[in-house]
Amino acid sequence: MQNPESHWFGEKNVSPEEKTGKVVGVFDSVADRYDIMNDVMSAGIHRLWKDRFIRIIRPRATIDGRPVDYLDVAGGTGDIAFRIRKKTGSKANITLCDLNNNMLSVGRDRAIDKGWIHDFNWITGNAESLPLPDSSVDIYTIAFGLRNVTHIDTALKEAFRVLRPGGKFFCLEFSHVRPPALAKAYDAYSYAFIPFMGEKITNDRESYQYLVESIRKFPTQKKLAKRMENAEFKSVKYTNFSAGIAAVHQGQKH
Repeated sequence: MQNPESHWFGEKNVSPEEKTGKVVGVFDSVADRYDIMNDVMSAGIHRLWKDRFIRIIRPRATIDGRPVDYLDVAGGTGDIAFRIRKKTGSKANITLCDLNNNMLSVGRDRAIDKGWIHDFNWITGNAESLPLPDSSVDIYTIAFGLRNVTHIDTALKEAFRVLRPGGKFFCLEFSHVRPPALAKAYDAYSYAFIPFMGEKITNDRESYQYLVESIRKFPTQKKLAKRMENAEFKSVKYTNFSAGIAAVHQGQKH
């Protein structure tokens, strides 16, 4: 069955249209507190995970003398794109695509604060129907965004479509903890502590409750790898971070 998550908004059963609207609502709510949200969700470790994610990608500015085209999906606040920019300098082409305009506004403001006025392309778009031509991107990244997509299989096929032959897909996402004892402790922390802290810090328990539930509904590492292969990606593999609390999946368009 393709896209089983299309009817899940956390633990709730909704229509695909409702899910997309609800996800937009969550990130409308948390856009200006996105770093706080991730700090609460990961105890601050998300910053180290993102740095390691970039080391796996190994960004470079040019290929065969031309600028590398990067696409960061669900990346409106710039956490990944800014790290890529620091590695490549201004020669690479970096596009940020996000479904949520509030997230993009936060990212633009942050870029301006860093003095990066014209260093990025900012586009509003859905991972399931990217407003980009076929075979136009060298590197596709998505960090902590794929689990919020209504139709994951559709998004994977879109990623494959926009990548050039030889292009690479990289996904960083909360995933499934491997050691059973640690998994039990992490579940207890997630369900009890994260929504509680979300309410205390941002006065928004409901959004954090959804985010915790969305992690549990996300495919396991092996299942996501299989779905990437079904989308025609080759050389698919994954790397667990922090015993599987997060994982990086990568594949290539041959």
